[in-house]
Amino acid sequence: MNPTILLGIVAILIVGIAGILVFIGLRNPRSYDERELQARLDDFNQRGEAIDLEKIELSLPFTERVVYPVARKLGEVAIRFTPQNALQGIAKKLELAGNPARLDPTMFLSLQFIAALLFAGVLVLAFMFGTAKIPLGQRMLLSLGGGVLGFLFPQLWLTSKINRRQKEVRKALPDALDLLTICVEAGLGFDAAMAKVSEKWESELSLSFSRVIQEIQLGKIRREAMRDMADRLGLPEMTSFVAAVIQSEQLGVSMAKVLRIQSDQMRIRRRQRAEEEAHKAPIKMLVPMALLIFPSLMITLMTPAALRLLNSALSGMF
Repeated sequence: MNPTILLGIVAILIVGIAGILVFIGLRNPRSYDERELQARLDDFNQRGEAIDLEKIELSLPFTERVVYPVARKLGEVAIRFTPQNALQGIAKKLELAGNPARLDPTMFLSLQFIAALLFAGVLVLAFMFGTAKIPLGQRMLLSLGGGVLGFLFPQLWLTSKINRRQKEVRKALPDALDLLTICVEAGLGFDAAMAKVSEKWESELSLSFSRVIQEIQLGKIRREAMRDMADRLGLPEMTSFVAAVIQSEQLGVSMAKVLRIQSDQMRIRRRQRAEEEAHKAPIKMLVPMALLIFPSLMITLMTPAALRLLNSALSGMF
């Protein structure tokens, strides 16, 4: 095998193993700590054996003795060289997405590097063992582009999660406000009304209301809990709703009246968004019509005429 190809494969394997170790270290940052060592010492004391630190270390599994410590060190190095603003931005996006798969910013960043390595590695291996004759410069550019695409792929996935979650909350908000209004007009307090909404549905909005109730029960002020909920969702509609509720609480305005006004406004906004999407539909249909429907129609309609022309006296013109 060509030494250059062999060196490239070795480099990919080394970087891949390092990326996996970084991910393990970020995923299990405290898999081997003083509590485990103390547990081993207590076990040896109960048996009445002489304490030998080397023997205690060797009694641990290989993953806890070698893999996790190395991975944890690599994770600490990765965190050290990551800008704090980048970590805060990723943390904000994860919060807006509802923290899918219980990721934290460092784990998500390591996933980006691992995805970049996988995309680039697949292209490099395809170029090495493929039969296509592609110049070395183009191979490098394509591999670099694959790495950039792999690095951006988790970001695209996270953005789709954010959009899906916000769309679900925006769709459920008018109905939830109707139920809040009915509960408050029936004599329930605002917290009890939110509890009813969280019991009624299983959605992102009901989970957000449930979290607000839990935070209030733990001692957080209601307006702070609701502002945090609006920040976690990142929707202008939710921000205006929270602001109206806080203002009515501070000024002593009837909560039922405020909720009914907010419910009517949210319903009007939902209808306006539906009309906007309906107006966008013809423009969105142009692309499949121009690329798929019109060519099929042209082939179906023009093929008989073209065959007749080829078999006629005018065939010499074509």
